[in-house]
Amino acid sequence: MHKKMVLFFILTTFLIADDTAFVRNAYFKSYAYEKEKKYASAIQSLEKLYQKYPKGYTLNLRIGYLYFLLKKYDISIRYYKKSSRILPKSNESKLGLTRVYLAKKDFKKAQRLAFGMLKTDYYSFYGNLYAIQALVGQKKYKIALAIANKMLAIFPTNITYLEQLALLYKKTNHQYLDSVYESIYILDPENSLLKNR
Repeated sequence: MHKKMVLFFILTTFLIADDTAFVRNAYFKSYAYEKEKKYASAIQSLEKLYQKYPKGYTLNLRIGYLYFLLKKYDISIRYYKKSSRILPKSNESKLGLTRVYLAKKDFKKAQRLAFGMLKTDYYSFYGNLYAIQALVGQKKYKIALAIANKMLAIFPTNITYLEQLALLYKKTNHQYLDSVYESIYILDPENSLLKNR
């Protein structure tokens, strides 16, 4: 009996090791293609893995992201929604979906998703960022400004949120726009936003 258990353990270990190598190789190929901006090849390198693990959360998330990079937004949404069904409490797939809706200029859906994430993680960096962008897309500057200020209260030197504040101030002709530009310049002199003043 003891020999059978040891043999079973050894065989299982080899199978798991082979499977781990299979998974790792598929992901690594995908990353290499992504780095070269060959997004279709990155997706293709995950096909066999997807056939084996169609309910893999990370895999669906990854494929959703790659289709987003390809600008095939409807397909991206399908994979992000599938990953969201697999782990409904996770915000990662919701962040991906929000980013897709922003790219599609469906600002109401993006806002709804972003606000939903903020109910569970009030200070989510990207949840707040995407909420601001969705609100700006709908010209709801006052609410967007409140969120930007909330985040700058805890990240006062964060360039991303200073950029959002500058864009909001520019859209609303705010008197402190130059002050925000100066803060950005001090923290990041090469910032592209400064070139488009």
